[in-house]
Amino acid sequence: MASKTFEDVELWKKAHQWVLAIYRHTERFPKHELFALVSQMRRAAVSVPANFADGFKREGKADKVRFYNIAQASLEECRYYLILSRDLGYGETNELRSQLEAISRMLEAYCRAIIPRH
Repeated sequence: MASKTFEDVELWKKAHQWVLAIYRHTERFPKHELFALVSQMRRAAVSVPANFADGFKREGKADKVRFYNIAQASLEECRYYLILSRDLGYGETNELRSQLEAISRMLEAYCRAIIPRH
């Protein structure tokens, strides 16, 4: 059975839960990071399920994949922010990075299913 809304898709559910975890993770950051790393990390994280949702309703394959690619790029941005926050001593990021990897694999599979690469 095909998903009727983006909320039915397991990838979106995982990405949404990951965003909530990013918010919890960044709540512990120093106050001086509120308008710097916290803001950047949250914005990039929110972009993942938001762009998946946007692409979900797109009609054309190329348009759909374009939004999924934006979500992939935001994941890569978050990958760096997680490395940076770990290196700054703002908390352990292994679980968040593991979740990021799972979401990334799912997004890649979606893109390949829509437009196969040779």
